[in-house]
Amino acid sequence: MVEQFYFETDGFGIYDITEKLREVVADSPFGEGTLVAFVPHATAALIALENEGGLVDDFVGILEKWVPADGHYAHDRIDDNARSHLLAALLGPSLSLPFSSRSLILGTWQQVFLADLDNRPRRRRIVLQLHKA
Repeated sequence: MVEQFYFETDGFGIYDITEKLREVVADSPFGEGTLVAFVPHATAALIALENEGGLVDDFVGILEKWVPADGHYAHDRIDDNARSHLLAALLGPSLSLPFSSRSLILGTWQQVFLADLDNRPRRRRIVLQLHKA
């Protein structure tokens, strides 16, 4: 079973999509299985992280250390978002999440986020595939 939804972003940022994923799992015909979430964009990723302001700020700080915004990247000769592409490749476009009794199985504080890593607002598509256990 495949579903998708769209999410409007303001550009670079971390956006909580957990509730949408919970809704899809709750409405699925499967009681147990795996939800595979995938973002088909070269400048976005999916991550699991606690939704706490300080931690989100720390995460963004780590991204800056990994791939500095003021770095000199070859791709910037043709487009100004090389950093966005590099961060997306490091973080990855998908997550596999188990569910049981039509509920996502996440850690106590764990949430699922769309990481929009581009430098301008975007309309992001998230593709969800549910597999029955």
